[in-house]
Amino acid sequence: MTFTSGTSGVRPTSERTRRSFFWEETTEDWQSAQAEGRRPEFSEYAVRALRALRAGAGREAGTDPSIWSVHRVPLPDDGSDRVPDRYVAEHHTLILFGLHQHAASEPVHRPGTGLGTACLLLRRDEAWTEAAVERRLIAAASAQDLHELVQHLQRLVPLLRQAGIGLDYTRLFRELTAWDGPQRNRALRSWGLQYTDPGTPASADAETPGKERAPYWVTFESDSADTSAELAALRSGTGREPGTVAAMWPFHRTRMASEWRNRGSLTRDLAAEHHALTLFARHQQTHDRRMHVTGNSPGTAAGLLAREAIAEGEGKDATVALQRRLGHLLTSVDTDELAMHLRSFVPLLNQAGVGLDYDLLRTALRTWDHPRHPDAAAVLRQRWDRDFHFTVSS
Repeated sequence: MTFTSGTSGVRPTSERTRRSFFWEETTEDWQSAQAEGRRPEFSEYAVRALRALRAGAGREAGTDPSIWSVHRVPLPDDGSDRVPDRYVAEHHTLILFGLHQHAASEPVHRPGTGLGTACLLLRRDEAWTEAAVERRLIAAASAQDLHELVQHLQRLVPLLRQAGIGLDYTRLFRELTAWDGPQRNRALRSWGLQYTDPGTPASADAETPGKERAPYWVTFESDSADTSAELAALRSGTGREPGTVAAMWPFHRTRMASEWRNRGSLTRDLAAEHHALTLFARHQQTHDRRMHVTGNSPGTAAGLLAREAIAEGEGKDATVALQRRLGHLLTSVDTDELAMHLRSFVPLLNQAGVGLDYDLLRTALRTWDHPRHPDAAAVLRQRWDRDFHFTVSS
């Protein structure tokens, strides 16, 4: 797993020197008129183009001559029938911008306002409930392809328009371009982190968690009507990249600087919480008693399993087997391997009803191979091994 330094917000030189997109031109013209003391309004050209864009909703990219003039991404002139991905993404972005700008007196292209931030602002608008906004954002984030994503966005954008909330359409264009490729995860993570941003002040140290709400495993209540759905949502993140699972977004408590959230940065805190949440969900299912037990390290938990096996007459072989299982955890070379071994260890605890300290586990997942804490893994190995032998013999 690669943890980012948050520098991906820098645009390549080719993008900085390109011709402005239509939504940028429209915004710049309006702002220029305002700065010059003239009545800020959209030009007749922009008004006609916006009308054509709204009429073009639902049409295939490159097939509507009325909007060809507002495209900035060129079509190939080599006789190829294939429409470039960037052209398709620009087509959809233009249509969404046309729907959003309709009847709005000011530009809706707002640089720096990502989709997650826009939905966060919408959630705070009294006209919409948190559940309604969250459902729409999660539906968009769960889209399997670009076509499905655009369908969800076409239903979401009018809500932003009604609430007077803008959106960074240049950023959205880049996200639509990348949606069917490997960069989708960064877009997803940025949407989730923006949407759950509690408004932390900017900080130079993005890994300083600050004061945060108690994690889900601490506040978990088994008698809640939503328990089964919540645990299922968390289990859906097993083996997936942290921050990219929309169903898990409401359960993240990790704090980081807003600047890093906006970039969709993958930090150790976020990754550790993600792994801990998915493990807890697998551990907690079928149990009414909370499986987060303060003080129960993996070594203690393995010792409790061994002690139970001895009590049932399984003898020394059971102890050796569990000690070997614990050894797999202790010899993990990095966080990813530790999480992998924990995924096979936790089902044993679930079956036996043995709890685990998830606060301790999150700390271990965060620091195991952290370059700033080179001795962390060694300290944890010694402690967990000692816990195992102490528990078995007590």
